[in-house]
Amino acid sequence: MNVLDKLLENYQLFEEIQIKDRFFKHNLICDLLNSITNKRVFSIEEAGLSTMGRSIHLIKWGNGPCSVFLWSQMHGNEATATMALIDLLKFLSQNGLYDEIIDSIDKNCTLYILPMLNPDGAEVFTRRNAMEIDINRDFHSQQSPEGRLLRKLRDLIHPHFGFNLHDQSTLWSAGKSGKPATISLLAPAYNEELSINPVRQKAMQVIALMNKELQKNIPRCVGRFNDEYELRAFGDNFQAAGTSTILIEAGGFYNDPEKQYIRKIYFKAILTGLISIAKESYLTIKEKDYFLIPENKKLHFDLLLRNCKLQRNGIPYITDIGLVAVEKINDDLHSVSLTYVVSELGDLSQYFSYEEFNCELYNITETRNLKIDEPADLIVHDGKQQLLSIKNGVLNMVIVC
Repeated sequence: MNVLDKLLENYQLFEEIQIKDRFFKHNLICDLLNSITNKRVFSIEEAGLSTMGRSIHLIKWGNGPCSVFLWSQMHGNEATATMALIDLLKFLSQNGLYDEIIDSIDKNCTLYILPMLNPDGAEVFTRRNAMEIDINRDFHSQQSPEGRLLRKLRDLIHPHFGFNLHDQSTLWSAGKSGKPATISLLAPAYNEELSINPVRQKAMQVIALMNKELQKNIPRCVGRFNDEYELRAFGDNFQAAGTSTILIEAGGFYNDPEKQYIRKIYFKAILTGLISIAKESYLTIKEKDYFLIPENKKLHFDLLLRNCKLQRNGIPYITDIGLVAVEKINDDLHSVSLTYVVSELGDLSQYFSYEEFNCELYNITETRNLKIDEPADLIVHDGKQQLLSIKNGVLNMVIVC
């Protein structure tokens, strides 16, 4: 049996229990890094400062000739990879069940880990930095201190491989599988022609191996992100500079709003990639296996009401209602509120959702006419009992019959 087959079952051996949701802050990351006792194995330094003066740490581990650079949370509200990287540090610190894997990575690789590039954005759970700059569109302009630091570190390290770690919308689907794109993978393009050179090909080969392993846990829930060339992005430019760059995006999974299951899957994706790099097993993989991963399509809603009986201007008709749950960070900065917004109306038979409700046998009362991109106000009922109620976008009640 592959030693990774039991990885999720043994996850408690190295999961950092102080991180329980997506809203952890810079101070906790600092505390966790300070608590690492084996400083001989881990080299931890303050690599730079954020716009607001928060420290950005770089961790070095391993003694191998192949350098691997992993960076996460350049968007402050994309925290899943940071959770996985903190778990990775604990994994690399342990002795026992996974010694063979750890020894192989140690012997063949040197890891450089930047676990929170945008601590100011993380503090208030927003995408951009404190200057309102999207760091991942700042490669050439170099207006942000965070972007300047990331580019400087790549030039200093000259990594053979790079892991560009993000979250994506939960509304992406893994092709037309009917499944959400829980994990999306990409070997970014390095030019507008989407050419494939040996650098990009290596990233594709590693990704194909990662996908094969992830299918055991999340079958048909892996997508391939669109590879349209983005001149301003770090991943595309790192690929052009000679670093085989692997983009990983965490999407959605059923009943996992805080991405604690996805965190484990994300960890497995990273670890699988590191193992394949350490052993060079990716070299046996065909380029076509990468393109067999279905391309992402935005076919998911958070809530889909099918076969709804509505009326306009005295004319009755039947339609589907696709709703998305828009997150807004609460004042406590440790939670979000959800507003269900009407995303689409019409024949949505080719779309999917995390939650579905068939309204064929029920009535719909619109307390305010449904409009695209506005909060929903409606009641689903059977004439006697409310089955589902949304008031100004707030889902108040769901009764499963």
